[in-house]
Amino acid sequence: MIGRTIALAGGLVGAIGLSQFPEFSQQYRQRLGGAVDELRVVVADFDASAAGAGLTREEALAQLVGTAFLDARATDMRRVFARSERLSADLAALEGAGPFLRLYEVGRFHDSFILARAWQAYRPAVPLTFEGLVMAGMGALAGFSGVRLVLGAFSGLFARLRRYAGGTVT
Repeated sequence: MIGRTIALAGGLVGAIGLSQFPEFSQQYRQRLGGAVDELRVVVADFDASAAGAGLTREEALAQLVGTAFLDARATDMRRVFARSERLSADLAALEGAGPFLRLYEVGRFHDSFILARAWQAYRPAVPLTFEGLVMAGMGALAGFSGVRLVLGAFSGLFARLRRYAGGTVT
């Protein structure tokens, strides 16, 4: 009885948690879009400056050497270019994904800065959308099943220990 109650509590926690995913993923996607837009401005500005000097991006980066500041700036810009490409790919994948496919693409939610800002701005709410209700059901099933599985494993382990202890003690 206690196991079933704990499993139901796990199901409830799973339902509440996963039901929030559609709206949180939307919040993340919006912030991701803003970050990509700003990175595109920085990249375009650098590329325009390079082109104005008759250089490619790589040639311009190669000229950013000689002092600690220039070396650091070249490293920073390489990081900006890599982040811009990575986040643009994430945004393209998430924009084409509906709420259920975004759950499959959860690995695209890896930018810690955007994730922290989205979490900070997010306010949980009762989901009244179809996808929120389905996610709640999936979360309830996953939470209930996960807790039952763990409790079943511990129950079997303790039963074997009792049998073992009962067999060795005379």
